[in-house]
Amino acid sequence: MTDHGSALTLLAITVLGALACGIFMRQARQPAVLGYIIAGMLLGPAGFAFVEDRESTALLAEMGVLLLLFVIGMELSLRGIKEVWKVALVTTAMQIVVGLGAMFAFGQLFDWSTETNIVLGFVVALSSTAVTVKMLEDINELSTRVGQITIGILIAQDLAVVPMMLIVSSMGGEDGIPQGAMVKVGLSVVLLVVLLAWLSKKRGLRLPLARAIGDNHDLTPLSGLAFCFGAAALSGLLGLSAAYGAFLAGLVIGNSSSRKVMLKHVQPIQSILLMVFFLSIGLLLDLGYIWDNLGTVLLIVFFVAVFKTALNIGLIRLLGENWPRSILSGVLLAQLGEFSFVLAALGVGSAVISDEIHRLIVAVTVISLVISPFWIATARRLHLIAQLGITSGRETMRLTFGAEFQSFWSTLLQIENRIFSILRKAGERLPPLPARLNRHKNNETQKTGQRDDSPENETTDTGKP
Repeated sequence: MTDHGSALTLLAITVLGALACGIFMRQARQPAVLGYIIAGMLLGPAGFAFVEDRESTALLAEMGVLLLLFVIGMELSLRGIKEVWKVALVTTAMQIVVGLGAMFAFGQLFDWSTETNIVLGFVVALSSTAVTVKMLEDINELSTRVGQITIGILIAQDLAVVPMMLIVSSMGGEDGIPQGAMVKVGLSVVLLVVLLAWLSKKRGLRLPLARAIGDNHDLTPLSGLAFCFGAAALSGLLGLSAAYGAFLAGLVIGNSSSRKVMLKHVQPIQSILLMVFFLSIGLLLDLGYIWDNLGTVLLIVFFVAVFKTALNIGLIRLLGENWPRSILSGVLLAQLGEFSFVLAALGVGSAVISDEIHRLIVAVTVISLVISPFWIATARRLHLIAQLGITSGRETMRLTFGAEFQSFWSTLLQIENRIFSILRKAGERLPPLPARLNRHKNNETQKTGQRDDSPENETTDTGKP
């Protein structure tokens, strides 16, 4: 009885922690998934160690990934893909190629294996669907051309995840990737293309038992879970990825007459299981590893944040979009995605990558997602700059980051001024204030038009030493 009571208490603390962090991020106008990751960090071994056994959440986290792919398949707009398919496919293909090339270059520096370079190349090529969609909603660009391009690239990346997972799981053999596995990957891609072509010509498919189920509040979510996990199980029995089957099931339902009612009932379940998934990622974060390998972690984070952004902007611009749309879309796609965790876990399970590389992927991805608020603020400013029609790169940088630089410098001056004031009041003999501080004080006084009430002025007015 005590064990059950302890387990329920731990579950309550976990749920409340996830809810509190999610609400905090929501109030900060950031995606709630970032709050779930932070909750995992606080509750896990890196924080207060309330949750130390991640295995208890592993199954639910895996189910959350399957439902994520299932819902993505249902929400996939085939019409939207047709309008931006060229930009989406070419950009995604080049992201994968450049990501692989960059990780092979890093592999030479850090002596990584070929399998490790491939997994890391796949990881850095992906972006977060959940975070990017949230950013598009915040800047009201979801239904614009920028939104179409960005969502199209995200969809292409989600489609590319399926063969990526098949390749990673096939590299676990002693002889690397067998020919049979490559044939399997090729057949799965062909099957996906054929299914997309067939569904684009069909409208209002009727699912088996759809009439009997109707919109019943009990049977509809149960039937959605049955479709998702049944297709995943069948895909697994055929030697393919379970996530692949869940995605295909979502594609079929998304083009059926049951799409809206199924989405309405399945999304709440998916949200809860996805919370468990991101919470489990926070539990995985190893702060000791990050500190011991800070240079490597920051180097890859810098590559993802800067080089990946520049690559996205350049590719989208070369494919015919103007500079404002290219810059905005490139910034929105700067972070790593939730499927990076999936590929990392699959790589460890298939003995393709080591536990150390797994911790590296988790660290880089979590940091990339946590700093995404900076990119959200940047995206909002770039959105305004694009509306103003500014095309100068220097002026764009000034308007985008100038306020932070001025605020940072002003804060440093105020801190330094305050330290000198405190020390002088304590009777320390110090040289006169630097000229730049006096200029800063004079500027502040001119702006406010009020008398400076600092301790130095009090000393000057009264004539005290």
